[in-house]
Amino acid sequence: MSDKVYNVLFICTGNSARSIMAEGLMNHLGGGRFKAWSAGSHPNGTVNPFALKTLAAWHVATDGYRSKSWEEFAKPDAPTLDFAFTVCDNAAGEVCPVWPGQPMTAHWGVPDPAAVEGSEEHKAKAFMDVAITLKRRIELLLALPMNSLAGMSLQREVDQIGKTIT
Repeated sequence: MSDKVYNVLFICTGNSARSIMAEGLMNHLGGGRFKAWSAGSHPNGTVNPFALKTLAAWHVATDGYRSKSWEEFAKPDAPTLDFAFTVCDNAAGEVCPVWPGQPMTAHWGVPDPAAVEGSEEHKAKAFMDVAITLKRRIELLLALPMNSLAGMSLQREVDQIGKTIT
């Protein structure tokens, strides 16, 4: 078994909800084998409180998150990425910066819970539904035999995970 730590970037347009939750879930579930960050193509500068409440419901740490640009991860001193996953359709259609390490990329799109209107309970449910999908996809990635999958096989697997709903 390898001691390699895989670096993962979750990308969304605003970096306020979906990518933040994915970052938290991956760092929580990854057992030290994965280190995750999140970023946005057009970060809105704030983290959605519902994203943090959703993470807290699963006993995931809620401190240290910030809405930031994906440009931070294209700089020479940025971590070398192994994976970059878009979690919103807008970011998936944009031209991404060149990432150090030329990471494997896949689209893991989920609905935008921040766009949901209605009661606090209705919004909280939308965030939890998205988090459940992200958690399941992350668990599927964590279950892959990384050491034995070659590049194309691994790419096929991470693409397929993005089609998994729950």
